[in-house]
Amino acid sequence: MATQGTGLDRLRLVEVPFVPEVRLHLAEDATVWWARMEARADARLTPPYWASAWAGGKAVARYVLDHPQTVAGQRVLDLASGSGMVAIAAAKAGAAGVTANDIDPYAVAAIRLNARANGVHVNESHADLLDGADGADGTDGTDGGDGADADTVLAGDVFYDRSIARRMLAFLDRAAGRGARVLVGDPGRGHLPADRFRTVATYRIPLADAFADAQLTHMSVLELRRS
Repeated sequence: MATQGTGLDRLRLVEVPFVPEVRLHLAEDATVWWARMEARADARLTPPYWASAWAGGKAVARYVLDHPQTVAGQRVLDLASGSGMVAIAAAKAGAAGVTANDIDPYAVAAIRLNARANGVHVNESHADLLDGADGADGTDGTDGGDGADADTVLAGDVFYDRSIARRMLAFLDRAAGRGARVLVGDPGRGHLPADRFRTVATYRIPLADAFADAQLTHMSVLELRRS
């Protein structure tokens, strides 16, 4: 896939620290990339969350690769996928099918590019799943559906904002209510309702991430308790 003209042409393909099995096209400085793209578009753009590998996503990806039985043979939804890191890890761990969902079109383009760089197949969904009755309210049809039938739902670093956290929890509750296992990654940003989750793994945040988020020291993988 050519990257010229997509906004992804000045990214570097690198091994992800802490998850070296996965390679991603990432911005050297996401803020600089964002400013350059806004200047090119002459418009305000959504922050490029997909252009960095977030700590919570790294935790989930590491856990899935170390415990492939978590996803092996299953249908997996990676919610708010961003770069596609968690989706790619699930595909590498033997998932029967993986859908990476994100509402940012740049993220969807990055997911496609990154999946190809890692030699795995990932379905892409650009639908906003959060407000549907069970996540099955539609898809843009890019490549294989919206993951509404997922056996396992993975979400890395989605509790970063109070309002988003409420919508995320509601969606994840609905997914768990229809029988899906829900695992999220969180580095302690303060908006995750801890009483609703049990911790399944905790890792020390890599030094490179610690410089960016000096107040964070650990990243955890947590399983949603069914309400």
